[in-house]
Amino acid sequence: MTPEQISQQLAADGLSVTYQDSSPDPHILVPVESLIDVAKMLKEDPDLSFDSLMCLSGLDWPEHFEVVYHLFSYKHRHRVTLKVHCSKDNPTVPTVSQIWPTAEWHEREAFDLVGIKFDGHPDPRRILLPEDWEGHPLRKDDQPPTHWHDIPLTPQPSIIADDGN
Repeated sequence: MTPEQISQQLAADGLSVTYQDSSPDPHILVPVESLIDVAKMLKEDPDLSFDSLMCLSGLDWPEHFEVVYHLFSYKHRHRVTLKVHCSKDNPTVPTVSQIWPTAEWHEREAFDLVGIKFDGHPDPRRILLPEDWEGHPLRKDDQPPTHWHDIPLTPQPSIIADDGN
């Protein structure tokens, strides 16, 4: 099935989705409140059988945050991309870790780097940065600290050698 056909099947089953034929990656835009119903249908419907969450990414756009889900069906050998937008005031989407267990790790990374929270996540702690790190380094408005526990994190001009080149 193509992403457009998958979107049509979801809509025919009464789910609120919007197909977007954008190049190079057509995708299905899912309202945050419909994410769990759409995810369950994609995994459990025998005609779809999306049994693999290949990748989950968090993105910071000027007007909103976005979570991108790349799904694959080993049974049918088809793939689809879902996108969910959430507000910058409340960057929260429901976890899909109960549907695709690998999401637990991907969601932790999206929280750690972008600051998107996953409601209902079983283990919402940082995965790449220390627990006491402040901020989320992939946010466009993030100001990286110059020190962490008195350790300089950025090169200091006084210790950079000038070799004349």
